[in-house]
Amino acid sequence: MIRFAMLRHGHTEWNRAGQIQGRTDIPLDDEAREGLRAFRLPEGWHEADLYSSPLKRAFETGQIVSGRDPQTVDALIEMDWGLWEGKKGVDLKADPKNGFRDIEHWGWDYRPPQGESPADVWQRISGWLFGLKQDSIAVCHIGIMRMVLAQAHGWDFDGPAPFAVKRNRLFVVEVDERSVRVADPDIVRLEPAA
Repeated sequence: MIRFAMLRHGHTEWNRAGQIQGRTDIPLDDEAREGLRAFRLPEGWHEADLYSSPLKRAFETGQIVSGRDPQTVDALIEMDWGLWEGKKGVDLKADPKNGFRDIEHWGWDYRPPQGESPADVWQRISGWLFGLKQDSIAVCHIGIMRMVLAQAHGWDFDGPAPFAVKRNRLFVVEVDERSVRVADPDIVRLEPAA
């Protein structure tokens, strides 16, 4: 059984403004860089293979907390939010005509206009994930993490999520050739930098 840990990238200006980033390549902001320098990977994870999304915010987060360059993997790029990228979720939610809804009401086939559904994202990630050969860390995005954690928890995007994705933590699952399940422990905090 392989341990697979996911770390969400640090904040960007768009995160702080409540804008949907998706595949738009927004870098970390200076406050995020400074905050990430206070952390490092936890004990037991220094030798794991290190991967990241090709987007700057994920790659740089990986560099800062590990002290090395992650290998970029296209499958780890954030969910494509289509026409909603750059928009604020609160504004979309205020307009009932656009079809925007909270994650608890998505299902696997919900799709933003010209974007990806959770099923599309899982299809993209799963082929890569099930090919891992040893313990690995992926610095990625909340959308990617939600798809993997949904599979591990058996959640179908209907009702409250059984997990909350937060920063500065590794969310750990166990992976074999065909399945994903919650690991023990399932959340490991980053450690203070020396």
